[in-house]
Amino acid sequence: MLGTLRARAALRRKAGEIYGAIVTQARSPEFYAKLGIPDTPAGRYDMVVLHLFLVLERLRRQAPEADTLQRLLIEAFVADMDDSLRELGTGDVVVGKKVRRAAAGLYERSRDYRAALATKDASALNEALGRHGLARKDAPQGGGALAAYVRATAAALEAQDDREVLAGRLAFPPVSDPAEEGR
Repeated sequence: MLGTLRARAALRRKAGEIYGAIVTQARSPEFYAKLGIPDTPAGRYDMVVLHLFLVLERLRRQAPEADTLQRLLIEAFVADMDDSLRELGTGDVVVGKKVRRAAAGLYERSRDYRAALATKDASALNEALGRHGLARKDAPQGGGALAAYVRATAAALEAQDDREVLAGRLAFPPVSDPAEEGR
């Protein structure tokens, strides 16, 4: 029994580390400076959700041990949303409703992004990102640079060894500046 508790605690710790890597990547200044993502709580939320989606998708094709890790990552996300809302001064009465809305947003965006990535149509992903405020017409390349980054990230994570992913060593590609690509 003690071994089971230790294993659960280790997996929860690993989920926290992976979620930390997701948030670190989502907060990379390049997204906001180079790709025109709004550096606002809503923009940062959307970038965390996007990266969490990409990692959860990668974990979906793994062995059953990844199921628990996926659940723990979502729990870490919910706890982070709760903490963030409280830090922003949201009152206790509405925190629960807003956290539920944030979790619903994760599922809604995941459904849209999954469908868009499955089509292999670049414009479908750009449209899905646009519906959720990430691919604006005034952003570099109309947001196409973010869609290219998402596809590159999905491919990089997919190519990564299962053990590396489960260990939390995620291969996020660099964020490319669309202005530099044209040179």
